Amino acid sequence: MHLGHTHGGPAAVSADATRPDGARRALRIGLGGPVGSGKTATVAALCRELRDRLSIAVVTNDIYTREDADFLLRQAVLPPERIRAVETGACPHTAIRDDISANLEAVEDLEEAVGPLDLILLESGGDNLTATFSKGLVDAQIFVIDVAGGDDIPRKGGPGVTTADLLVVNKTDLAPHVGSDLERMALDAEKQRGHLPVAFTSLTSAEGVGPVADWVRAQLAAWTA
Repeated sequence: MHLGHTHGGPAAVSADATRPDGARRALRIGLGGPVGSGKTATVAALCRELRDRLSIAVVTNDIYTREDADFLLRQAVLPPERIRAVETGACPHTAIRDDISANLEAVEDLEEAVGPLDLILLESGGDNLTATFSKGLVDAQIFVIDVAGGDDIPRKGGPGVTTADLLVVNKTDLAPHVGSDLERMALDAEKQRGHLPVAFTSLTSAEGVGPVADWVRAQLAAWTA
């Protein structure tokens, strides 16, 4: 496994690829992970990387605020009408896995208001290693961790780490400062995930979100094939 690169083919896509009117709906990709791992920054970087060639919208989830949506609006990564905030009022995983109605409504409203869309990114609020998205909400999911959380996170496993279609190990530039061993994290991730891909990223570097953007493009190619 090479740091900064992804391996493995596209994730399986849903059979329900069309809207009620028969038009192809947008590919939906969920991003989950612990608080502070860099989910919102990853969403912002993906929007900047892909927005010139793709029609994109974003749904963010926070418990009682619009903090993540407001960050994206301040960064002007997309026009305001393409960003929606969901206030979950409970643990973040509730709205992405257990009762997905608020997120589904936001997704459908976005497609109606600014469609047709190629891609909708759904960002979960910060949660733990068990956070996963319902297959009824997203077609593929990314789980974001960061080296500052400890280089033992991949070894600890949990559904987010072991089953996400893409695992992102973020903030690699901090590894020397927090004592995290990237090679060890890569080996542990490979043991936990088997053939599922892993991307190592630093959003402060020139390569930045590139490996994740390449993976998203592969999912889109499979979705539209």
